[in-house]
Amino acid sequence: MKRSTSFTFVLLLLIACNFNSMAQTDTINFKSNKLKTNQLKTGLKQYLVYLQLPSQKKKLNLSIWTREVRMAVQNGENRFIITQKWFSNDTTNYRSIYSVNRAEDFAPVYHAEMVGTQLKAFNWYADHIKGADTVADNKQKTFALQLDQPAFNWNLDIETLEMLPLTRGKEFVLRLYDAGSGQPDNIHYKVSGDEVLTTLDNRSVDCWKLLLEGDHGQVHYTQTFWISKKGHEFLMEVDAINGMYRYKVKLPFYSPDLIEKFK
Repeated sequence: MKRSTSFTFVLLLLIACNFNSMAQTDTINFKSNKLKTNQLKTGLKQYLVYLQLPSQKKKLNLSIWTREVRMAVQNGENRFIITQKWFSNDTTNYRSIYSVNRAEDFAPVYHAEMVGTQLKAFNWYADHIKGADTVADNKQKTFALQLDQPAFNWNLDIETLEMLPLTRGKEFVLRLYDAGSGQPDNIHYKVSGDEVLTTLDNRSVDCWKLLLEGDHGQVHYTQTFWISKKGHEFLMEVDAINGMYRYKVKLPFYSPDLIEKFK
C-alpha cells in the first residue's frame, strides 16, 4: 500500500471511529428500543427530599416520599402498579399518586393524583390521553389530548431511569409527559460519568451519573441522577435551578405511616 493511500485509509478509519463514538444516542420507545423492564424491582422505597432556596439559607424544606412498585394482572395483562405518597409539614403539598403501566414495555395505562383535595385522573393510550370520566370528583374529567407519538409518564421518572441500559458515553431520548400539563416533549439524558457514592447506611456503591439539563424561559437548570451499576438502583438526585437546590436521597430503611401502623 502506498504511503498516501495508507494515510487516507487511517484518516478514514479515525473519522469512522470518532463518528461511532459520537453516535451513542438511543431513542427509547415502546417497540424497537424498549426499557429493560426486568431491571425494575418490586417493593417499597422511600426518599428524603430536601429543598433550599437562596433567600432562605438557614431553612431546609423537608419531605418524605414513598414509592411502592408491585405486579398485578389486569384485563389479562401483566402490569406494574405504582403508588406514591408525598409527606411534608404542609398538608397542601401532600400527594397520593396511583399509576398503572404495562409490564412488557412500561407503556402508561392509567394515572391518578390527589393533590390536596384536588383529584385528577387519566386513561392513557398510545395515541391519546383523556380524563377518566367514570372516576368520581375527577377535576380533569373533560381533559383530552391527542398524541402524535406514544409518551412515557414523566411522574414515574425514578422507575423509568432505573430501566435504562446505562453505559459509558450513552445518551438517551425519551418522549415524556406530565399528565394534564402542557405538551409531551423529547427529553435528553446523557451518562456524564461515574462515581462511587457513599449511601446513608455507609455503603460504597459504584454508580452511573445521568445528566439532564435545559432551559425554562431564561432560566437554566440541571438534574443529576446517581444510579447503581450493579443493581440499577436510583440512589440520589441533585437539582439546581436559579440558585435553588433540591436533593432526593434514597433511605436505607422505611419510616412507616404511623397512623396506619398503630391504628
